[in-house]
Amino acid sequence: MKNKPFETILYSTVGLAAMAAALIAFYYITSAFKQRMDLTQERAYTLSAGTRAILKKLDTPVKIRFYSNQGEHPSAEGVFFQSYARHVEDLLGEYKQAAKGKLIIEKYNPEPDSDVEDSAHLDGVEGQMLRNGEKIYLGLAVSQLDTKEAMPFLDPSRERLLEYDLSRAISRVGSPEKPTIGVMSPLPVFGMPANPMMAQMGRPGQGQDPWILIRELKNDFNVKQVGMDVEKIDDEIKALVVIHPRDITDKAQYAIDQFVLRGGKLIAFLDPLPAVIDTKEQNQMFGAMPNTGSSLDKLLKAWGLTLESGKVVADLKFMMQVGGRGGQPSKAPAILSVTSEGINTNDVVTSLIDNVWLPYAGSFSGTPTEGLKETILLSSTADSQMVDGFMANIAGENIVKEFKSSGTKRPLAVRLTGKFKTAFPNGKPEDKKDDEKKEGDKKPEEKTADKKTDDSLKESKDVNSVILVADADMLHDRVALQPIQTFFGNQYAPANGNLSFLQNSVEQMTGDNNLIAVRSRATLNRPFKRIKDMEAVANEKFQSEIKGLQEGADEAQRKINELQAQKKDKDQRFVITPEQQAELAKLRTQEAETRKHLKQVQKDLRKEVVSLETRLKWLNVLAIPLAVTVSGLVIAGVKRKKTSAK
Repeated sequence: MKNKPFETILYSTVGLAAMAAALIAFYYITSAFKQRMDLTQERAYTLSAGTRAILKKLDTPVKIRFYSNQGEHPSAEGVFFQSYARHVEDLLGEYKQAAKGKLIIEKYNPEPDSDVEDSAHLDGVEGQMLRNGEKIYLGLAVSQLDTKEAMPFLDPSRERLLEYDLSRAISRVGSPEKPTIGVMSPLPVFGMPANPMMAQMGRPGQGQDPWILIRELKNDFNVKQVGMDVEKIDDEIKALVVIHPRDITDKAQYAIDQFVLRGGKLIAFLDPLPAVIDTKEQNQMFGAMPNTGSSLDKLLKAWGLTLESGKVVADLKFMMQVGGRGGQPSKAPAILSVTSEGINTNDVVTSLIDNVWLPYAGSFSGTPTEGLKETILLSSTADSQMVDGFMANIAGENIVKEFKSSGTKRPLAVRLTGKFKTAFPNGKPEDKKDDEKKEGDKKPEEKTADKKTDDSLKESKDVNSVILVADADMLHDRVALQPIQTFFGNQYAPANGNLSFLQNSVEQMTGDNNLIAVRSRATLNRPFKRIKDMEAVANEKFQSEIKGLQEGADEAQRKINELQAQKKDKDQRFVITPEQQAELAKLRTQEAETRKHLKQVQKDLRKEVVSLETRLKWLNVLAIPLAVTVSGLVIAGVKRKKTSAK
């Protein structure tokens, strides 16, 4: 039939219209429920349990005013920021959905010289000037009742921290009072002003900026500097962070002791061999003295622990490679990259941290005193040993050659929990005075009369916690962060979980544990764990043979030197007998063969390690294409069999 019946045409048209209407209705209904697919291993772009817990606690609506440019003809840089703005908007949509009506999202386009631009300024959102002169806005303001928290600019370099920053702002407007924490350190962690005398002498007198960790802590807490000569920790301080307390006095340790017994929380970063943090004497005119190790010896002893000075942990599985001579990578077994194998995944502080860098870290030993429980947060593997810190710093390759595994995991960071007892049972230590010797002449009753009433605490009333870390270098900017070139100059991103470890520790001691689950997802390290294990096995296999060959070559060279040192008379130093000449030739041949064999063994070691890496890399590259190809062939074969059967 050339002409279809009118009814058929009508029904077809109505059917198509109904289908189109159904699709449009389905689109509008489903668009209200934003859902993204997150294919990252750590679920970095899916709301964490911590964020959902914070949103669930909201009892009063929170408003978020999101400011983002939507120019019609943006530059290449503007397009990049618009793309990131869409990602932020998607994340806000997920927040709104999870908050179940307790979160209000308002979006604004702050065009130049508009009321919206003025509103952005009032909300604390400032425009950023790009290199081409274009001004962009990408920020937001979070408010609840009369409390407001501004995020002036959402830097794309902090994309992995975006959820944490946003959740922190929401949590803060709900609880505007920040806890107060103290930071005690002889290092310039709070920065250092410029030296005008150096500038007058024609030398650079530029000061130092505060460490990034101080800036990050100030985002969450009121941070107060505590002097190294303090005699009492202020009652307003909830937690005290001690960083490398070198040369700490007994009085300052007593102040910390009483602070802990009063219920204050302590987080101490000690260091037997500081290698990265600033030197002991900040003196640019006369040079700098090497830094010395640090410990809280009086307190550790009272708690049953020790930290050996000058000894550091070397670990073949956690060792890193650093730049050596000529830019060649050099093995550094005492610079540790602690992965999940050495991280306590059952503790809230470390459960979501996947990598911590510890340069030349020490190890805690001993058994906690009665009433205290020890929880290991970070540890080495069993393939580790204690080595001299100075040798590990200057000759890491030699440590590898001489390595002898102890078969024991060594605690690198621990938490002590329980009721603490004082390290100063006789009360506050007194300063030594010039007339101290004369007191020896006094009668016992006179000494008793002079003694002041001891009102110091002897034991904590309630259960308390102390976190101890055997490294302080880990907090330095050069270790914890990596610089990133952005449109606005150098920015910094986490290189590992070092700062997250500190922030999580302080958060657990003072604040909302929900933020820990959000912050710790900022970094993810994916080391070639299998390669690391294989390298350790290969090292163990070859190093003993290499050591034996090296000793044989050295012994041959020693005998050659002895023969050459023999002389017939003063004028003929190197005249030796035919027998000695034959022995000398034999030794030289032996030395040459030994060194040749040594080079071959070292070459085989490098070849095996490179071969392991190459095989795994090719496996990673080809696994998916091969799987797809095989699947395609199988599906094609099945279809062909079905077709032939018909």
